[in-house]
Amino acid sequence: MWLRMLKSTRRVEAALRDRLRREFGSTLPRFDVMAALARYDDGLKMSALSGVLRVSNGNVTGIVDRLVEEGLVVRVQVPGDRRASLVRLTRKGREAFARQAEAHETWISELLGDVSLDEARMFSDRFDAIIKTDTDPEQTA
Repeated sequence: MWLRMLKSTRRVEAALRDRLRREFGSTLPRFDVMAALARYDDGLKMSALSGVLRVSNGNVTGIVDRLVEEGLVVRVQVPGDRRASLVRLTRKGREAFARQAEAHETWISELLGDVSLDEARMFSDRFDAIIKTDTDPEQTA
């Protein structure tokens, strides 16, 4: 079952990567960074952004650098902390992300359209139960 879940996940990710590249000249990691920033109007420190994405600061830095060069995000100095800056989407970045997010939602619907609402709820409940059992010390004792 695990291998089938993994194979399915990889196929969906591959389709999303291909479509983002072809239609927007973008990548899934860039989409993920922009999606995270879209949820925080005031922006995020790089460490917080890395935490939201569950990747290292090094992985995010190069992506953010390129998004800054393209005018999609901006770094803003944190008042009172010369070493820290917030990263947030620009208006151009919000507009670009909105177009990508709309397409992404359509693609997900196409790729997973055969899954009924009841099946989706069942999978979601099962995955939540697995995660809770794995991370809750009370459940594993």
